[in-house]
Amino acid sequence: MTIECVPNFSEGRDRATIAALEKAVRDVPGALLLNSTSDVDHNRTVLTFAGEPAAVAEAAFAAVAQAVARIDLAKHSGVHPRLGAADVVPFVPMEGATLEDCATLAHAAGQRIWSDLGVPVYFYEAAALRPECSRLENVRKAAAESSVTQFPPDIGEGRHPTAGYCTLGARGFLVAWNVLFESDDLATARAIARAIRESGGGLPAVKAIGLPLPSRGRVQVSINLVDFRRTPLHVVFDAVAALCREQDIRIEGSELIGMIPQAALYASAGHDLRWLNMRPQSVLESSLRMARRGQFSA
Repeated sequence: MTIECVPNFSEGRDRATIAALEKAVRDVPGALLLNSTSDVDHNRTVLTFAGEPAAVAEAAFAAVAQAVARIDLAKHSGVHPRLGAADVVPFVPMEGATLEDCATLAHAAGQRIWSDLGVPVYFYEAAALRPECSRLENVRKAAAESSVTQFPPDIGEGRHPTAGYCTLGARGFLVAWNVLFESDDLATARAIARAIRESGGGLPAVKAIGLPLPSRGRVQVSINLVDFRRTPLHVVFDAVAALCREQDIRIEGSELIGMIPQAALYASAGHDLRWLNMRPQSVLESSLRMARRGQFSA
């Protein structure tokens, strides 16, 4: 059985902390670190690793422990929303695994994060214990805007003074990517994001927000495509491109965050998505095969 884990940490600038997160995963036998992506404006790092459930769970806990020890949200700044130092920790079924397997893994990991690290935990998507937590954005909004008495964690109590909360989940494959504009018009980026996301009446399975990139003097639409079979990548890109043309804004290109399943690329074969950072190692399945042969490590 193979499970993927794609934790998002609230640090994308301090190289020593990022290296410590990566090392925590590499040091667990059987956990294969496939990718590490960091962004200074988001101030966020996304790791991708895979392996047998026990190894993946141990690597996830080890990385979360490093994040709790090294990241202080009181000193954190970045354009990406976050609730915790180890912000989200999703488990994804791959070979021979199910969402139920991943939910079980998330629940056990959450209990350990609270008992050993003192960080309160929420669960989302297939691991959710409450209907209102089935969508990650609902957890973010409610936890950020409500008191802990109104929206308490699923495990634990209060809020960790430096690490905040940890939100663990079980979900299917997700493609995280950004469409960068040759513009600093944040209002337009936010309007385009509202227009394409499902919650705003746009495209099915699309979540999107408009964000500034101060270090680049640009803006972007940051996208989570939660089901590339319902809405392929090129459909999203074409919708963004059409809205940009209406506003006379040029697209710089697409930027992948983390990794992409081979099937998502096949679904958009023949379409130019203007990738800025796509490479063979970005494809999940091929990188996993290479890692198993000892030919590749992130």
